[in-house]
Amino acid sequence: MAGDAGVLGTALAVVLAFSLAQGSWEWFSTYLGVTLLAVVLSFGRAPVPEPGRRAAYAWSLAAYSLVVGLCVALTLAPALQRWDWLFPMPGARRGCVESGRYGSLRTQATLGELAGRDADALAYMQREQSRQAVNDCLAATTTRWLPVYALGAALLVGAGLWSWARARARRTAAGPV
Repeated sequence: MAGDAGVLGTALAVVLAFSLAQGSWEWFSTYLGVTLLAVVLSFGRAPVPEPGRRAAYAWSLAAYSLVVGLCVALTLAPALQRWDWLFPMPGARRGCVESGRYGSLRTQATLGELAGRDADALAYMQREQSRQAVNDCLAATTTRWLPVYALGAALLVGAGLWSWARARARRTAAGPV
């Protein structure tokens, strides 16, 4: 029964990752990532190596690590989109600023002659269009790089669990002290 909840949490994580990968990353994905991580860690069990079943252990370790990495990526997505220090891709961010400038100019061109009638309204619409263009660009860039962060988290989890299992096996083989 407990394994069923882990499988359900895993399936839900995958579905949500695909559905959230469209548009701007919002803080709700952080909540979803943390919730799914809690489900996986509570109901899913980290794989334990068994004698003669190395391949099964490797596959289980990979699957468990990838799911945890996906949950971590969902959790971090909004922060990656918003914080330069967490997502230090200056070229991508510079391109997004240029997209914002283009959005502002496009607004002015779209309004044509109407732009001269109310300068405050034009300035407001230019700021809004610029902000939206930058947000869309950052969301697309984040979505593009998110698998790298997910894989990095999965590799850290997998290496940590593998090291822990080896240390545990050594302690067991050494016997009581």
